[in-house]
This record gives sequence, structure tokens and C-alpha cells, in this order.
Amino acid sequence: MTAETPRNVDSSREKVAPPEPLELGAEEAREVELEQEDEASGEGLGPPEPLEGTAIVRRRRLWKKKDMPGGLWLKCESCSQMIYRKELEEKGMVCPACEFHFTLPGRERVAMVLDPDTWGERFADLGALDRLNFTDQVPYAEKLRRTEQRTGQKEALLCGTGKIEGRDIVLAVLDFSFLGGSMGEVVGEKIALAADLARRERKPLVVFTSSGGARMHEGMLSLMQMAKTSAALASLNEAGGFSICVLTNPTTGGVTASFASVCDVTLAEPGALIGFAGPRVIATTIKQELPPGFQRAEFLVEKGQVDAIVRRVELRGVLARLIDFGRGAFGR
Repeated sequence: MTAETPRNVDSSREKVAPPEPLELGAEEAREVELEQEDEASGEGLGPPEPLEGTAIVRRRRLWKKKDMPGGLWLKCESCSQMIYRKELEEKGMVCPACEFHFTLPGRERVAMVLDPDTWGERFADLGALDRLNFTDQVPYAEKLRRTEQRTGQKEALLCGTGKIEGRDIVLAVLDFSFLGGSMGEVVGEKIALAADLARRERKPLVVFTSSGGARMHEGMLSLMQMAKTSAALASLNEAGGFSICVLTNPTTGGVTASFASVCDVTLAEPGALIGFAGPRVIATTIKQELPPGFQRAEFLVEKGQVDAIVRRVELRGVLARLIDFGRGAFGR
């Protein structure tokens, strides 16, 4: 028994043959390839499945797919607002909604603080050595090589001379993007050299800190830099020199416990985290709840450990006035 042919359907109708494949140029072929990749990964919606016996003619797309450049928008760590990067840069990397001060790379900090075309870098050829052959997930020597390649710097501290509103200074800036701004042998040596340069050239020393503390990869050699840098600042002070330290977010560990705390004037940016051990470690150790705002710049001003909090937009003017105040320091 044979199945009956359904009514209203012409069984003699032939299926439509598919058209000949289109000749595509290299650019068009790449577009088709991208569409196929999207469909395979589920990222693209793709065309609907064709009905049996029908032909699908692919239409040429009139636009090209473009990747969105990365880093156009940044999320504020404080208020979680998404901010257009260009707007953020125009405001000195300060959140327009809550005034959270983003951490600045070292060279951006130098450009923001100094007068244009006055920066003269010193001691840039000094680089760290892996004396202990330290290895964690990656050998220390390899980590140094990768970081130098990424940042274009041999170490976490930028040191040199420049001018702030026409006033000559020696400037030292810790860069958190270089191994967390950690202090090892070379950072300690460059702080000592900067203090000595300020003494010899009779210029005020301005230091910006942003650091996780002593560099664990160098062991006891890094801890020795706490005494070395403190002694260097003490020698500058004994010679009648004038020094200013600006604590930025974050400044912790051995840096806080050494040269960052012994300058003549200590400033801080708003909301900066400043301390030795982390708050969770302290709370666990003393088994007590920490007070609100603990280890933030505002808390330290109340306790007398920081002289003043200065917004980034006002920093150059404040530094210029302080330099004038300490201009006659040598020979006092």
C-alpha cells in the first residue's frame, strides 16, 4: 500500500537548485569567516536554518566588524561609577563623582607635578640584581625582565631634577605599576642618592610614595633599605636640607616605616591607604574591631601623623608655597 500524495501539493515540482557560489575578495572572505566563527561560538545570531529545497543567497554586509578598544571606560574603586577615560584624564585621574584619587603611574605623576620640559632623570641605569636566585611562581630575574619590558623602567623609583612653578627641586617618585612600588636594594640606593643630590645642589627634596613595602624577592637586603633611607634623610636634615613627602594610595609596609615618615613635611592625597600591616592582619592580631576610616589619610591627619591632605588639583600650588617656606633651610 502506497502513501497518498497530499492534496494541494504539486509532487512533480522540481527543487530549486542552489546558485553558484559567489566569488569573494580577500576582505569579503574574511568577513564571512568572522561571521562563521561568531555562529560557531554562539556569539553571533546568524541566519535562520534554511528550509529544505530553498536557496540562500548571502548578502554582502555593508559594515565591518570592529573590536572596541580596551580601557575606554574605567570603574571607580570607591563609588563603582563607570567613567570615560578621557574625562578622567582631564580631571587628573580623579573621579568626578566622588573625588576618588586613582593611583598614577610614575611618569604620569612626574608630568603632572613638574613644569613642562624641566624633567631631567638621574640614575636611570641602576637595575635590580637577583642575588638570592629567588623563585616563586616565576623566577625573580624573569619577573624583573617582564616588568622592565612593560614599563620601560629598570626600577620602581624615578629620580631626577625639575621645576615646580619655576622652583628647582630634586624629585623621587615611586611607581606602583613596577612590582607594587616595592623597595629593594636599588630603590633604597636611589632614595639615598636623591637625598645626597639635594644636599649637594642645595635643593629641596620632594618624594611621592606609592608602595606595598619592602620587596620580598630580595629578603633581608630589602629590609636593610629601611635603615639606609632613614639615615639618608637624616643626613639631609642635618645639613639643613628641606624635604617633603606626599603619601599616595597605597603607602604601606617598610616604606611607611622608613623614609616616608621622616621628611620635614608630610602630605597625603585624599583617601590614601597609609599604614604598616594591613587592617585585616591588625584586627586578627589584636582581636578588636578597628575604628572607621582606620589607616586612611583623614584618620592619620586627626592623629597627627600627616600634616595635611591636599587634593591633586591643588598639589602643585601647595608644593610651591612649601618650597618657598623652606627656601632658606640650608645653613639654618
